[in-house]
Amino acid sequence: MSAALIKRRSPPVGTSSALSHLHPVLARVYAARGIDDPQKVGRHLRELLPDAQLKGMEAAVSRLVRALEQQQRILIVGDFDCDGATSTALAVLALRMMGVEQVSYLVPNRFEYGYGLSPEIVKVAMQAAQPPQLIITVDNGISSVEGVQRARDLGVDVLITDHHLPGDQLPDACAIVNPNQRGCEFMAKSTCGVGVIFYVMIALRRALIAQGYFQQLGIEAPNLACLLDLVALGTVADVVALEHNNRTLVHQGLLRIRAGQARPGILALLEVAGRQREQLMAADLGFAIAPRLNAAGRLEDMSIGIECLLSDDPEQALALAQQLNDLNVERRSIERQMQQDALKLLDHLPLEADSMPWGVCLYEPGWHQGVIGILASRIKERLHRPVIAFAPGDGDELKGSARSIAGFHVRDGLDAIAARHPGLLRKFGGHAMAAGLSLARQDLPAFRQAFDEEVRQRLQEDDLQRVIVTDGVLEEMDFTLELAALLQDAGPWGHQFPEPLFDGEFRVLQQRIVGYRHLKLVVMPVGGQLALDAIVFNVDTEQWPDTSVQQVRLVYRLSPNQFRGQVTLQLMVEAIIPSS
Repeated sequence: MSAALIKRRSPPVGTSSALSHLHPVLARVYAARGIDDPQKVGRHLRELLPDAQLKGMEAAVSRLVRALEQQQRILIVGDFDCDGATSTALAVLALRMMGVEQVSYLVPNRFEYGYGLSPEIVKVAMQAAQPPQLIITVDNGISSVEGVQRARDLGVDVLITDHHLPGDQLPDACAIVNPNQRGCEFMAKSTCGVGVIFYVMIALRRALIAQGYFQQLGIEAPNLACLLDLVALGTVADVVALEHNNRTLVHQGLLRIRAGQARPGILALLEVAGRQREQLMAADLGFAIAPRLNAAGRLEDMSIGIECLLSDDPEQALALAQQLNDLNVERRSIERQMQQDALKLLDHLPLEADSMPWGVCLYEPGWHQGVIGILASRIKERLHRPVIAFAPGDGDELKGSARSIAGFHVRDGLDAIAARHPGLLRKFGGHAMAAGLSLARQDLPAFRQAFDEEVRQRLQEDDLQRVIVTDGVLEEMDFTLELAALLQDAGPWGHQFPEPLFDGEFRVLQQRIVGYRHLKLVVMPVGGQLALDAIVFNVDTEQWPDTSVQQVRLVYRLSPNQFRGQVTLQLMVEAIIPSS
């Protein structure tokens, strides 16, 4: 594990008068995140940005109105991750609620067709008994130049809703709604796929109301806010920045889930994950629900996950959720073996700082294509440098999944490599922090060198130092359940709006291993008198417990811990550093 440097946030000097009525710790936390007024946290739907700011929205709504008026057959083409699954489910449900009788979905099998609306997927779609008259992409499509052209050649319009970065050439679609396309004035650029399609459905509903569509059908205009549970799940799972607009969407979705007003599939997934909906936090969506949905796309077919989200029958939803849970157990088993393989490969790397690769590429012939993204993420966390994990594809092809660190935009890095080494990469795409690629197996050594060189050009040596940023020290009087609950409710917390972390020096009173790899502690703040429970997950059992360590520096979160009907305060430790 790379050593961590602990830094403390520096909130602005002086506290805004709008924060003065808050608990001093919460006021400090908000100020350090640029919040000078609690109203800016993101709580109410009225605070959402207007959909009219999204470029292409007018054309998209116009085409959808025509499809609904003519009862055209609509096909949703999704993606095989949690954002793609929630986007697909939301599009199908919203269109059904608006009276569409013929709406279906298709998610490419990642092992057969890869990502997005390819010409091959268009062929599959057109072979249906009743082929679509309109294709809507969700969470993909911005790079599907050939697939869109193939659909147009067959007389089928394509409406693209996406959030990924566009390339130099845009598909010739009837409309493109993507906050990251050039010329789009929508300020929430981090909106994910499910957020984009939610905005499109909201705009469509308003247009239909304006022309009396629902009155003609004899139905009420649907309340699409009932779908915000899906928006919250997809937004948290895709690890997009929780700026104001996304925080609002996630907060509203969490409120509905906690109240039990969620899709039966989401409630079923919470049940199999052992989470209580009443205490649900944004992090639970990312760490408990999303992995179970993603397991379907990683190992089998994301249709299992989508059907779970679409189901209106609680019993059916629970059965599907159990299937997803079983797949996730299998995924974790595969991942553990792959991690062991990866650690053996790391043993052969020069681990000295001056000779270790800055950009790490790992490959084993037996690795599973659907799990290499998780593997790359785990190794990236261990080494704190960009990592690409490869698995065999078809024929001589390798499929790679990349994960990066702050300062290295991995998709741009791959683009630069492709420009300098024509033909080296067969295909690539992605974000700043994650990307996918394919290349010929014989080209891996050349790519490994090119990737390391690219990372070295774009990063400085200090960038390879893992930094943990905290909100400083707590006074002994701040170690209360009340403050822990207050901080939890002050979110939602997530990417680029991080959950409060604190650090401090503690004396170690007790230490023992529980659950095979978790370190259970009783600690006391240095100079204080209050004994506190603490836990560190997944420690190195060759290092801990260590009775010679009498004092430690902890980086931790305050957390209520429920056990046998009792609720007590516990420190959830993110980092533990011996002080003596």
